[in-house]
Amino acid sequence: MKVNIAGVELNNPVITASGTFGFGREYGEYIDLNKLGGICVKGLTFTPRKGNPPPRIAETPAGILNSVGLQNPGVKYFVDHEMPFLKKFDTRIIANISGNTVEEYCSMAEILSDSDVDLIEMNISCPNVKEGGVAFGTKASTVSHITKEVKKHCAKPLIVKLSPNVTDIKEIALAAEEGGADAVSLINTLLGMAIDIHSRKPILANNVGGLSGPAVKPVAVRMVWQVTSVVKVPVIGMGGIMTGEDAVEFMLAGASAVAVGTANFVDPQVCPKVVQGLESYLKQQHIHDVKDVIGKLELN
Repeated sequence: MKVNIAGVELNNPVITASGTFGFGREYGEYIDLNKLGGICVKGLTFTPRKGNPPPRIAETPAGILNSVGLQNPGVKYFVDHEMPFLKKFDTRIIANISGNTVEEYCSMAEILSDSDVDLIEMNISCPNVKEGGVAFGTKASTVSHITKEVKKHCAKPLIVKLSPNVTDIKEIALAAEEGGADAVSLINTLLGMAIDIHSRKPILANNVGGLSGPAVKPVAVRMVWQVTSVVKVPVIGMGGIMTGEDAVEFMLAGASAVAVGTANFVDPQVCPKVVQGLESYLKQQHIHDVKDVIGKLELN
């Protein structure tokens, strides 16, 4: 069940997706964290953030909209107070970083490079305040630039998390690879909206939010397949994974590992179940190494 992401070996391909697992403490009361391939922690910013005003979660058919706004205690607090707890477990720790400027991303990469995290995932769906609020991840030139700059300050393997809210996901993935990304992960949430027809107002206080859950899975599988066809770096696939069979789909499409997000809210024990489901598939198919599933999609 072992896989390798940018030189880092995971005991299995199942990772918790950032923003859905906190820092692992709460879920540790329900599951054995040692059974996870990796824990990608809640998105970190350079300074603490309170997040957006409520309501900031809205259920939708087969998914949820969220506009939490990156509520977190800040990168330094994480290193000092959360990493000692996480390092007790035999699983890989991935820190997810978000910033308003290139300089913030670089500073966080430096701080985390001196910590015990195994990999750093860079969320480029954030608004670049110096460029009028346009997300870093929507232009290939910006993606390449920020990746190059952060790599100069990053001593850990760097995963670039790609936004699906773009015209050509392959172009963006290639830009991340060209900038020096050690791996890419996708997809982040799709931009969506829900309206209360009685008040005639958006349900979320922020008006719009990120759509995740089973509703986005076909889009995510398609984008993972497209990206793995053009990049050489490992790909971590995510978007609507609820079962081991879902994980197999992403791996057949080319993902070297998968991340489970929204499903954690439905079933706190879902990640070990996905691992078990993946193992069952391998036994049924008489496959002895999970790596033999990666990219084995046979097109019509």
